[in-house]
Amino acid sequence: MSNSTPNPSLILLSPLTPPSLERTWLTAPHPTLPIVATCSTDKTVRIYSLTNFTLLSTITGGHKRSVRTAAWKPHITGESVLATGSFDATVGIWRRWDTYGQTSTAAETSLNEDTEEVDDEEWRFAVLLDGHDSEVKSVSWSPSGMLLATCARDKSIWIWEDLDDGDNNFETVAVMQEHSGDVKCVSWHPVEECLASGGYDDTIRLWREDLDDWGQVACIKKHEGTVWFIDWEGTDNTPSTSTTTAPDVDAETIQGQWREQRVLSGPRLISCSDDRTVRVWRRLPKEGINGINSSATTGIPSIIRPTGSDENWEEDAILPHAHELAIYAVAWSRKTGLVASVGADGRIVIYEERFVQSGAPAAAVTAEGESEAMDVDRPLKTEWVIVSVLDGAHGIYEINHAAWAKRADRGVSEDGKDEEVLITTADDGSVKVWTFQR
Repeated sequence: MSNSTPNPSLILLSPLTPPSLERTWLTAPHPTLPIVATCSTDKTVRIYSLTNFTLLSTITGGHKRSVRTAAWKPHITGESVLATGSFDATVGIWRRWDTYGQTSTAAETSLNEDTEEVDDEEWRFAVLLDGHDSEVKSVSWSPSGMLLATCARDKSIWIWEDLDDGDNNFETVAVMQEHSGDVKCVSWHPVEECLASGGYDDTIRLWREDLDDWGQVACIKKHEGTVWFIDWEGTDNTPSTSTTTAPDVDAETIQGQWREQRVLSGPRLISCSDDRTVRVWRRLPKEGINGINSSATTGIPSIIRPTGSDENWEEDAILPHAHELAIYAVAWSRKTGLVASVGADGRIVIYEERFVQSGAPAAAVTAEGESEAMDVDRPLKTEWVIVSVLDGAHGIYEINHAAWAKRADRGVSEDGKDEEVLITTADDGSVKVWTFQR
């Protein structure tokens, strides 16, 4: 960073109002609309606008205990579908025709005038998924939107298929019970049907389907405490080139080399834990993963190949220590590559991954001034640095969740509509929207 650049900082744009009067667990940004869903101990889900930060709807009546988690189904036009998980051991599916864009102004005007909640009746309770024996802790939709993963205190992970038959029918396709404790989180790979989970047994586990049967393909055991949350890297992410020390190679060349070296591994996984660490994991390229030893190539059914479906994941990095208590959530921006972590100490920490000098430049320049071919076999090195720390972001309260989201403002330019914000969710019921400024 140049000396002329001010210190990066988190700027509070606004709290979401009115807040819940009880603990809020998680805020889920909508994939396409400027709205978010917030889960609360008061058994409701609140839908807020990111346009003016006010309440649009309150979803009630579906759950009998705290709503712990929520996730929006991707790739739907004209309708929004929200999955919710509750301490009552059930998962709810809610639907609403997308009229926020057309009616938000009127709704927000009504809200501002009399503080009444609006549009409640437009959310339709579609179906209740019943199978877990205890509190549901996390829900996640697959990249295609056809599979829903749920996990619970009963140590199990369920995968449900949305039959998309017009009757809101879901079918159970797998129940995995390899975790030896409360499963805290599930998250789908951004492009593959690969599921990651973390839990009270201090492990991260990876799951894939093979011959119509879901099974564990990897188990990571490096954390020394409960794995509270996991998130995936964006498919187009590259580290920052602002501090690279390869002056003879431009940023685009370095980023291209990085992508080429990482293409077989795919997006990395990030995790946070009760052990107060944030760690990044990378899948090692393997014959079975790349198809060299697949059943299609060898003609041998995978059930006969004892290690054909196993994956090796290595620790790519441990981020700099920044939290004094358990880290409850970590969020990896798909747009900027920045990582945010929050937890029991009430602190928000922002990290950035940067290229660093690794000996000779990635492309050497001859005495005649001609650039030699880049050595693509020599891996580029990176380091993670803390770029911003904010203490007491929600006063004295623990922060349960953080998520990056796109913000859309009325009356601003197209550039403004693509502004990214960070949303944090806390024990006192407050949800705050922040912007990161360099």
